[in-house]
Amino acid sequence: MEQITLGSGCFWCTEAIFQRLKGVESAVSGYTGGKTKDPFYKEICTGTTGHAEVVQVTFDPSILSLEELLEVFWKTHDPTTLNRQGNDVGTQYRSAVFYHSEEQKETAERIKKALDESGAWGDPIVTEITKVDVFYPAEDYHQEYYNENGSQPYCQFVVAPKVDKFKQVFGDKLKD
Repeated sequence: MEQITLGSGCFWCTEAIFQRLKGVESAVSGYTGGKTKDPFYKEICTGTTGHAEVVQVTFDPSILSLEELLEVFWKTHDPTTLNRQGNDVGTQYRSAVFYHSEEQKETAERIKKALDESGAWGDPIVTEITKVDVFYPAEDYHQEYYNENGSQPYCQFVVAPKVDKFKQVFGDKLKD
């Protein structure tokens, strides 16, 4: 198994996508990239801790390659908006790859460069690529949030459309 930590806006959306991906063993919502030790959600929301909302993904590279995983990452959020995803604004919502190995770093940088050069997005990709430091799992009520709270308005209007689009684009990569 391999781990990589990804930030693509609200971790409820990111978790809901990656936990449905074939080859992913777990997707844990949490925080990394900041300066406060043992941060909690209300602190993160202020934008003063420097942490990003992230999902730590544990995956089997014999089933899902890092390249495939990063393709899903880049295609399921807008990597050209600095510190923003939709209506979620602040450094905690930044696009980021927190790598766990030099191989992950090189792969992420190579893919980001290729996507940028392809003009896939009209604007430059601003995704941060940084070595993971300390990962803090988010509070229990954030784990499996979409699965357990799918009828909540935020889930209905924000998370569900992202999950539906993901299913349409990556239907061949869904868990059975």
